[in-house]
Amino acid sequence: MKTYQSWNLEIEEHVATLTLRTNDLNVMDMPSLFELKEISTEINSNNDIWVVILQGSGKHFSSGVNFEILKKVNEITKDEFKSNMREMQSCFTAFENITKPTIAKIQGFCMGGGFMLSQCCDFRIVSEKTVFSIPLVKLGLTVLMGTNRVTRNAGIAATNELIMLGDKFNPEKALQLNLITKIVSPDSLDDATKQFASKFLQLPPKTISITKQIIRRGDKMSLEESLELEIELQSSLLGTSDLMEAMDSFANQRKPKFTGN
Repeated sequence: MKTYQSWNLEIEEHVATLTLRTNDLNVMDMPSLFELKEISTEINSNNDIWVVILQGSGKHFSSGVNFEILKKVNEITKDEFKSNMREMQSCFTAFENITKPTIAKIQGFCMGGGFMLSQCCDFRIVSEKTVFSIPLVKLGLTVLMGTNRVTRNAGIAATNELIMLGDKFNPEKALQLNLITKIVSPDSLDDATKQFASKFLQLPPKTISITKQIIRRGDKMSLEESLELEIELQSSLLGTSDLMEAMDSFANQRKPKFTGN
């Protein structure tokens, strides 16, 4: 398995743990974003991975994108700005498009681009000590990595407040706004995240992958189109050993043993 400068990828018993390790605050720069895009492709193509945990090393999840990148916006042309931003956005989109379930384990600072990366995950387990913010307006800019990632979870009214003001907010508010899944004590964060990930090891991975695609892609479609998507994607499960195992174990009231085939 390839090694990366800014990330550590470990795979154990079908669980991939992806750890950002750039500095004390886990600030992301362009090389780390490009690596994320490459890692996303690797994870997606590895059938041994059934679920992904995303985390930051040390005390913080991520305090965002390197300020030096943002400072350069006044030193480049509009076309260069647009091109650079599209490149950055494509890295987050690549991670969001991973077809396996993704869980963010969040502690410390989760701000700016770090917060937006957490919203690319399907689930977010959060320490009660976490500090959130989306502060780019205070730098004269607005969200660069997908405002709609906040809106689709929190709604327009809450997004107005969080992004237009850029103030810090706590896990309780994040949970109230559907931006996170669960709050736990700092001492319980590791175990709670692992236990949540283990739920997916008891389920057929291809079915979970297809279900994620139906939810994500279907949200952008009409009802009629999403119904057709359900039929089309689920047809690929016919004849698989995991489908037969799921039905047989359910009928015989026993614990299933899935293989990913």
